[in-house]
Amino acid sequence: MHKKYFYILFLCFITFSVTAQRKLVGGVGGGNRLDTSVTKRAGGFNKLATIDMYRQFNSESDSIQVDTTISIKKDYKFNYLQRDNFGLMPFANIGQTYNTLSFNPADQETAPLFGARARHYNYLEHEDIRFYEVATPWTRLTYKTAFEQGQLLDAFFTVNLSKEFNFAIAYKGLRSLGNYQNALTSTGNFRFITNYKTKNEKYHAKAYIVMQDLLNQENGGIKTEDLENFTSGNKEFIDRSVFDPNFENAENILEGKRFHIEQSYAILKRKDSLSHNGISVYNVIDFEDKYYQYNQKGAITTYFGDAFNNTINDKVTLEKFKTAVGINYANNILGDIKFAVNYTNLNYGYNSVAILQSQVIPNRIKSNYFGIEGAYAKTYKGFNIQANGGLNLSDSFVGSFLDGTINLKLNEDIAFEGGISINSRLANYNYLLYQSDYINYNWYNFDNFKNVNTQQLKFSMQSEKYLTAELDISNIDNYTYFNLEEITEDNPIRQISPKQFNKPLQYLRLKLQKEFRVGSFALDNTILYQNVVSDENVLNVPDFITRNTLYYTGELFKKSMTLQTGVTLNYFTAYNMNGYDPLLAEFYTQNETKLGGFPRLDFFVNAKVRQTRIFLKAEHFNSSFTGYDYFSAPNHPFRDFTIRFGLVWDFFL
Repeated sequence: MHKKYFYILFLCFITFSVTAQRKLVGGVGGGNRLDTSVTKRAGGFNKLATIDMYRQFNSESDSIQVDTTISIKKDYKFNYLQRDNFGLMPFANIGQTYNTLSFNPADQETAPLFGARARHYNYLEHEDIRFYEVATPWTRLTYKTAFEQGQLLDAFFTVNLSKEFNFAIAYKGLRSLGNYQNALTSTGNFRFITNYKTKNEKYHAKAYIVMQDLLNQENGGIKTEDLENFTSGNKEFIDRSVFDPNFENAENILEGKRFHIEQSYAILKRKDSLSHNGISVYNVIDFEDKYYQYNQKGAITTYFGDAFNNTINDKVTLEKFKTAVGINYANNILGDIKFAVNYTNLNYGYNSVAILQSQVIPNRIKSNYFGIEGAYAKTYKGFNIQANGGLNLSDSFVGSFLDGTINLKLNEDIAFEGGISINSRLANYNYLLYQSDYINYNWYNFDNFKNVNTQQLKFSMQSEKYLTAELDISNIDNYTYFNLEEITEDNPIRQISPKQFNKPLQYLRLKLQKEFRVGSFALDNTILYQNVVSDENVLNVPDFITRNTLYYTGELFKKSMTLQTGVTLNYFTAYNMNGYDPLLAEFYTQNETKLGGFPRLDFFVNAKVRQTRIFLKAEHFNSSFTGYDYFSAPNHPFRDFTIRFGLVWDFFL
């Protein structure tokens, strides 16, 4: 469906919400409770609705209460991704990619991931989907200004048609021209979500449809000979549109559709936590169809190398179907045990074979195989034990994972957690098989790349009084990455190729967070230390990343408004920052250009009036007086000083 129809649809929802709303929900002065004097539950009952009756939960049924308060954490999340982007370095235009300053190598996948990972930051995965249960219809509007022309809008609506049946519909759309030539972004994320349970709560079903398209114009960054004009602050180039980028005729797009349903039936239902036994059967069906395409009207051989054709049109697709059938046994002594058998069918590749002088590149990677998966949970004497794992029963797609955690809440303030994560799977598809109209971007490594093996130990402590600390230590075997080949006189063209490091590397991260409060003032601090032990520089990350926010919180106008204002400092130490390849939509390792070591200061004024949260921010206001040495990747400058406005508006009918 075209984007304009989604906007029309949500305009109808908004109009309905504004017309039907009697009074905005929530007390004044930043309160987190509905105005119980006027808000009634659906159906006209006399009982009043409170905020705890509006719940959202993930597929694991972990409940998250709807939160309409204002806090510094909300400021961190008020961005394009709508989550805290600490450890990510955004590009100049909203909707472009992010350079990764830190990453978690552990995952729970047993199969390769689709490539073009730089396009996936705003691609909603299964774990990003939330299901809902609400007392009355709930609408949320999120708006934020973009760069030059365009805006970001996320419109969401959910309602329980009965106590047993809920549906939600949402659309997030962005269009932003950007300050540099050929840097337009246009993205859309549509989702329809529903869940149902019978009155006796024996049968549960959850389902959703997600359709996404993420389009970016690409320009390859500014030319190397123009870097001096940027870093020197040359006044003739303060208008960034006068820069001539490496090219102005390319774009890439990632599109995907996912259909998901999971259902369960309780053969023997536990009445409460003290019941001895509970048995249920469940089924999960998931189908995803996605493609990535790179288009360029004329080949730029001085940047990418020689090409088969003058017009570049690279397109790769993935169809993945997975279903699982399992049983869940719950016992008050043994704990909760889940076991399932799954089946996967996948088809990745291109429409034709590529014939090179020295190699024939096939067009497809296909497979279908069975697997097993399971989970365990138990609470014993204050300890909460959780574990889950999976194993592919396949000779060609060998993969497995095991993740286990133990946590203990020592008292009302202090909680400890420890765990282990073990994973083994093939590298992502675009490392194994890639085809392009550019000759250098053709390879097939399915037969000679080994599984990437990761073992991770993780520990954490959470305390409001003392601090929050997270430590993880990872060992990675067969680390796989894209590498920039050394540029020489004999080989002057940049060449990116997949590599696999055949020696182990160790990666340590320590993250500390603590907020200090004195009256109405607070200083929120987050610092991350990282260290990589390896014989070669194949994994580059900054040693330190820090974010420090000094802010004030107060109530105005007889406590009818909550105000937060302050300054945030973001900083990371200089290092060999990963480069960005627009054709692959991937980042690559390079050891020639060291970037970083520049501060980013943001001044913000946030306010909450009833259920409306308003955000005003002067981003990177120090850009003109601390030096023009800020980059998101080699040849890709970070954004200049700009003022942006946005709001989040909740309607509870």
